[in-house]
Amino acid sequence: MALTTFPARLETAYQTALAALLAERTPEGHWVGELSSSALSTATAISALALVQKHTGDTIHQPLIDGGVAWLAANQNADGGWGDTVKSLSNISTTMLCRAALHLTGAVERERETTNRAERWLAERYGKTPAELAEAVRQRYGKDRTFSVPILTTCALAGLVSWDEVPPLPFELACFPQSWFRFLRLHVVSYALPALIAIGQCVYHHKKPWNPITRLLRWLARGKSLKVLRAIQPTSGGYLEATPLTSFVTMSLAACGLARGEVAQHAIHFLVRSVRPDGSWAIDTNLATWVTTLAVNAISVSGEFGLLEKQAELRDWLLQQQYKERHAYTGAAPGGWAWTDLPGGVPDGDDTPGAILALASISKDCDLNAVQAAVKWLINLQNNDGGSPTFCRGWGHLPFDRSGSDLTAHVLRALFWWRKETYRFENHSDTFLMVDDSPEILDQKVIRRSYECIHKGISYLARTQRPDGSWLPLWFGNQHAPDDTNPTYGTARVLAAYRDLSMMDTEPAQRGVHWLLDNQNDDGGWGGCKGCPSSIEETSLAVEVLLDAESGRAKPQAAVNKGLVWLVEQVESGGLQNPTPIGFYFAKLWYFEKLYPMIFAVGALGRARRKLAHQTELAPNT
Repeated sequence: MALTTFPARLETAYQTALAALLAERTPEGHWVGELSSSALSTATAISALALVQKHTGDTIHQPLIDGGVAWLAANQNADGGWGDTVKSLSNISTTMLCRAALHLTGAVERERETTNRAERWLAERYGKTPAELAEAVRQRYGKDRTFSVPILTTCALAGLVSWDEVPPLPFELACFPQSWFRFLRLHVVSYALPALIAIGQCVYHHKKPWNPITRLLRWLARGKSLKVLRAIQPTSGGYLEATPLTSFVTMSLAACGLARGEVAQHAIHFLVRSVRPDGSWAIDTNLATWVTTLAVNAISVSGEFGLLEKQAELRDWLLQQQYKERHAYTGAAPGGWAWTDLPGGVPDGDDTPGAILALASISKDCDLNAVQAAVKWLINLQNNDGGSPTFCRGWGHLPFDRSGSDLTAHVLRALFWWRKETYRFENHSDTFLMVDDSPEILDQKVIRRSYECIHKGISYLARTQRPDGSWLPLWFGNQHAPDDTNPTYGTARVLAAYRDLSMMDTEPAQRGVHWLLDNQNDDGGWGGCKGCPSSIEETSLAVEVLLDAESGRAKPQAAVNKGLVWLVEQVESGGLQNPTPIGFYFAKLWYFEKLYPMIFAVGALGRARRKLAHQTELAPNT
């Protein structure tokens, strides 16, 4: 690519990505996105509906069940297994659930070849006996029973494993006050309380504990825990708006004779409404709030956010998504944001800082009361180790509930923006501002605590940096990387915090920059690590943060140039329409989102475009 033509091609690629992203807005001005269809979700949904029909005698859902079976058969991987998405590698969890679905729906004979191929795949890799397969599932998740028990319960309901292989869940603990949960050392993560209750009751129903005291306690806890399950069910009927979690609850209740109960009926309604025209289900309904804040923050780095239409409507929509009351599900205080605008969302430590930064990008006249409430919420979420968890403070028993470097970095970026905005007011006990003729109060205590929170967070990031200079994220994985991790995502997200805090010349940041430089692929792009297939998402994140990494010992110019060339060529060849599977839940669950390539490309190309306007040497080396 010639030096003289690169700026024009960069500009064209940026405008192409921006136009594609803006075209995805709703008429109201925000984004909804589109999650990938999921074999795991489809398998659990049709299993749940089949069990409901079995225990009620109704056949109204048979067309949905048949459509799901047909979709699974058509999307089985060539090796005989299933991955979570049509682009995912086969894994034991999804393959076990799909095989169970074929049995529960009575489709084994009709799909005999599909079933045989799945059984061969499992036998060749994990063993031929039910006990061997059950042990492989338990090994995959370790001490965390959040997914292993639901998978094994589904298989037991299908008659594929013995109930003796299914660990019990202490659903009676759900009867304790919500504030006690983090001290009870539950066997499921904080967000999986519905699974603890419903699946716990299902296992109890089929396999009573030998201890008479435990048996009595669980018998007494059945009614009260079901009331808790109903109290935390959102109006949509879908727990977390997630098909798998809602399906596991539904099938468990049906297997206990509760298919006609209020909880199950609301959950069934959610599943029926969530099916797609092709017969599949997605992992979640949508990530509307998350993708909207990502899009806003990506567009803002180009310096042209003022050109975006409907800014007031977008600001108001985001403010409407903030939780104003204590959350019934997790007990979270008011002030946070969830990933979705739907009632099944839960406020968390990644979407809340994203919303703060998006509001700051949209308007200087953002609602400071709302932002201050969010800042206070994030401060109170911080763990004792200085890091930020996802949903609840202090739930460190299981890996997924621990602090995460990607979450902590995002929180630091939001808090630092808040510190800059409020710096001139920090010496006043009560500061009144007039914004749009309405008084707003800035709390000095929150301002001081935000400063302390930032320092603790920075120390946490320095401590959790790996010896090679990278950071691992909690939420995002890469199916081609060792242990399904994604150090490129984690390192880029952490370095964004060092960049925003003007700390790119510090030793941890420089080590992180060098890790990114050392792990660039020969084609100029980045994957989850060196040697993983390059993707628009990961390349964009790496390029965007390296554009501001010139300080200190790092000299990233050549790598940035190669990365930009790769990105531009991908946009020119239509790569924006090719999202890459990204893992979450400790990289054991996979999805892809239609908007991610567009959003991340806009962020990287927009930042490069703005930098190019002031730095003519930003061009690929020849």
